[in-house]
Amino acid sequence: MGKSRLDAFSDGVLAIIITIMVLELEVPHGSEWSDVATLLPVFLSYLLSFVYVGIYWNNHHHLLHTVKHVSGGILWANLHLLFWLSLLPFATGWAGEHQGVAAPTALYGVVLLLAAIAYFILQATIIARHGKDSVLGRALGTDWKGRLSPLAYIAAIPLAFVNPWISYRLYAMVALVWVVPDRRIERVLGAMERS
Repeated sequence: MGKSRLDAFSDGVLAIIITIMVLELEVPHGSEWSDVATLLPVFLSYLLSFVYVGIYWNNHHHLLHTVKHVSGGILWANLHLLFWLSLLPFATGWAGEHQGVAAPTALYGVVLLLAAIAYFILQATIIARHGKDSVLGRALGTDWKGRLSPLAYIAAIPLAFVNPWISYRLYAMVALVWVVPDRRIERVLGAMERS
């Protein structure tokens, strides 16, 4: 089975996720800059979530370049990832409306953690289908970013009940680490093309 439908479906779901998140941004009721300023916490939550969706879209795009044949396991692992990402608009909205409050901040971290685990499962499923010597198997290496992210989320979730702002900082730091492009897959694919 080819990967084009999987790629197109995933792109569509991620586009809808971003659309849902932006629709949560309400137009200010007043016409002054101060009216816009009251929406800043919600906008900052949207911005962080937009960056996360962008990171997942970018990495998912590279990940699918390593797939030669799609199996049922890959389809289900991909749906599992999309499920957790589809909860990001809800977590974003709640956290944006209640910034600095423990439960919404912790839930945001739970969604990020479960999306990271789902991404790991998708990677493992692709490697199981294509082998440890596949492009993805060779490209992952130590995967320090992939191991660091869930640990940061695991730390941030209980910290939300101590100081939610520390949790937000951890979420933002993980996003900053991933904004730096991950070239591992590109390097392996490039090396294969040159040989």
